[in-house]
Amino acid sequence: MPELPEVETVVRDLRPLLVGKRLRAVRTGKQSLRRPWQAAWTRPLTGATVAAVRRRGKWILIDLDGKASSPRLLIHLGMTGQLTVAAASVPQPDHLHLWFDLDGGDQQLRFRDPRRFGSADVFPDETALEAFLAERLGPEPFDLDAAAFRASLRHTTRPIKAVLLDQTVVAGVGNIYADEALHRVGLHPETRAQTIGSARADALREAVTTVLLHAIENRGSSIRDYVDGEGQKGGFQHEFRVYGRGKEPCLTCATTIEVVRVAGRSSHFCPRCQKPSRARKKVAEP
Repeated sequence: MPELPEVETVVRDLRPLLVGKRLRAVRTGKQSLRRPWQAAWTRPLTGATVAAVRRRGKWILIDLDGKASSPRLLIHLGMTGQLTVAAASVPQPDHLHLWFDLDGGDQQLRFRDPRRFGSADVFPDETALEAFLAERLGPEPFDLDAAAFRASLRHTTRPIKAVLLDQTVVAGVGNIYADEALHRVGLHPETRAQTIGSARADALREAVTTVLLHAIENRGSSIRDYVDGEGQKGGFQHEFRVYGRGKEPCLTCATTIEVVRVAGRSSHFCPRCQKPSRARKKVAEP
């Protein structure tokens, strides 16, 4: 699934291609995404001008007409979604579910999703959109307050990997970057969050942001389906220390990388660099 770095890369690519452009027409494919496109959404979007393209967590937000009362298009790439701008003359690919004709008719914004776990929703205004996101997302990793993060660990017995995947704790982190951040600070993914002391919690928070920024610099990670807004693959997959490297040697100590199931997800770790915590309860202080 595209995580924060992949979505941020797509947003940065699409912003100069879309802002100021008018959506001349909205078209849908034969098969719907996870939630079917509502016919009532087409009219308010047709003729609207893109005012901004931004990201929140793993969501892509497209603001139209530049007013708080104007509609918002919210897109989630799901597992295999691809959002790109292409020349209208380029043959449409398989699994194209939604596309928008742009000014002049020579370019299209295309949403392709082979597995159809992605979604596209329209909200009538900024208030409705923010209410939807506020129920689902915590702070961005780059805005995460140190004391608040320590508190989120102190008050739960869940494994630290599960906490990092919780979008209400920190928005945008997924399986890849949780594994990579945990390895950098030597935390086993099954470590109980409330046993992590303040210094380690602060180090983890910094590791998360460092890994995410490095991934953004490398234009995300392409494992299977992810491509950026220009249809190109990312490069951070070549920087993985543990993720997807089960049975391979740790790049730090050469110990074989192991895989364990945490919070329903495969978690990759080095049993030497990330030893299970034996502490009974080291509560992170405020």
